[in-house]
Amino acid sequence: MSSSSSTIEHVVLFKVKPDVDSSKVNTMITNLNGLVSLDPVLHLTAGPVIRTGSSLFTFTHLLHSRYNSKTDLDSYSQNPNHLSVVRETVLPICEDIMAVDWVADRTPSTMVLPPGSAVRITFLKLKENLGEEVKDEVLGVIKGLKEKFGGIEQITCGENFSPARAKGFSIASIAIFKGVKEMEEADSNQELVKLQKEKVKDYVESAIAVDYVVPSASSL
Repeated sequence: MSSSSSTIEHVVLFKVKPDVDSSKVNTMITNLNGLVSLDPVLHLTAGPVIRTGSSLFTFTHLLHSRYNSKTDLDSYSQNPNHLSVVRETVLPICEDIMAVDWVADRTPSTMVLPPGSAVRITFLKLKENLGEEVKDEVLGVIKGLKEKFGGIEQITCGENFSPARAKGFSIASIAIFKGVKEMEEADSNQELVKLQKEKVKDYVESAIAVDYVVPSASSL
């Protein structure tokens, strides 16, 4: 696996309004997943969140996609099909949207995630006036998680480069597990989980963790 990467991770969190008809939610998810056919997209999947670890935000759905460069992400973002899906099926039914983009610290071993993969997205908002060395320390802790938690198939992390919709969260990571069972087994090692949190708690103002399962084509 390459130690350097230009792979761009793009994550959007959506909070659907509580009384929206389920057919409109299904249409949104189907149309978002359809964007995988756009040329710049290496990988794209969207669906419901299975768990949110945040008292501040309660997101209901998630989109994760990957690109070879920031230019490719821009091309995707400005594509008329993407703009149409957002305007017609996303914005009318969502009351909150958050997006974070980062350059993966390593090239993912598998670019396209298999259906059934369990995904944990974590965003950190660091306290103000912390230096670059602190950001590097926090990222270092995240990078080390794969070796400490056996069930993690791949993990990437980085600093957000699109602050407009990130709500002040600057550090992002994605951890991929073979399935929910493997994710829950990692969580069950409570002493190790606590130890990792202790390493960064003095630097972190708030955190969002969102769990998601990559849907199969038949479930879309």
